[in-house]
Amino acid sequence: MPFDTYLQQCQSRLQRALPEHLAQAFSEFSDHDASEQLARLTEASQYSIMNGGKRVRATLVYATAQTLQADIDDATLDSIACAIEMIHAYSLVHDDLPAMDDDDLRRGKPTCHIAYDEATAILVGDGLQSRAFELIAELPLPATHCVAMVKLLAAASGPRGMVGGQAIDLANVNRSLDLHTLQTMHQLKTGALIRAAIGLAALACGASASQQQQLDDYGKAVGLAFQVQDDILDIESDTATLGKTQGADISLNKPTFPSLLGLDGAKDLARQLHQQAVAALSSFGDHSDALHQLSNYIIERQH
Repeated sequence: MPFDTYLQQCQSRLQRALPEHLAQAFSEFSDHDASEQLARLTEASQYSIMNGGKRVRATLVYATAQTLQADIDDATLDSIACAIEMIHAYSLVHDDLPAMDDDDLRRGKPTCHIAYDEATAILVGDGLQSRAFELIAELPLPATHCVAMVKLLAAASGPRGMVGGQAIDLANVNRSLDLHTLQTMHQLKTGALIRAAIGLAALACGASASQQQQLDDYGKAVGLAFQVQDDILDIESDTATLGKTQGADISLNKPTFPSLLGLDGAKDLARQLHQQAVAALSSFGDHSDALHQLSNYIIERQH
């Protein structure tokens, strides 16, 4: 099917699955129903994660399972996709805070701390992160699989991954940065979670060590390509199309791939990374078509 249709199907599938996993349930730690007291936190959490987005990470979960042709139930894949999107949403809520990137818009809507308040936004991020790990721990898979998946998600989202990348980013505002350091920053900040989405699906599907390595090679390439294209769009697109403030990186004097390589050089790098991603999929044949098309989408998207 056309990739746009496939992407929309994955987005719709996730949008249907998320509410169930976000619903405020009775707390086993309270003698009484606490849902009324937690209503604002629940509402703000739903506001932050249900307002659309590309859902690339969730789509990677579904496309990886398709590539592996694994016999795995839909509910398990949905839980993994929801977990990875919860981690991603938490990171966006926290990145938008005044102490970090200080953004007012996210996907065309006021950011969480603008729509609610800073304290609520911090708690929303904390809650989404915790819920993501709970979902992975609850999966109906062998305990060894679940432990490996929790370990992967923790590493990718923690100080050696996404959190570490954000720390490098914030430490280098208004500073010159060489290409090596810039690449490292984005491999941690953006690439680690993209690779984790693929890795979680591969572990759940029982992929062999060789298959896991090939899929991770693909994820490493598309993860960096995603950020290169983001940097390009910060220059070439506009606020309405992006759904966030255009030129934010320039206004904060952040180092970017176009600032180091030039706009044409950044576009060449994105194309090279796409070629590396496609090459990593060669042994999977036609089953990897969705991953192949997703790599192409990443470097051609306009938002």
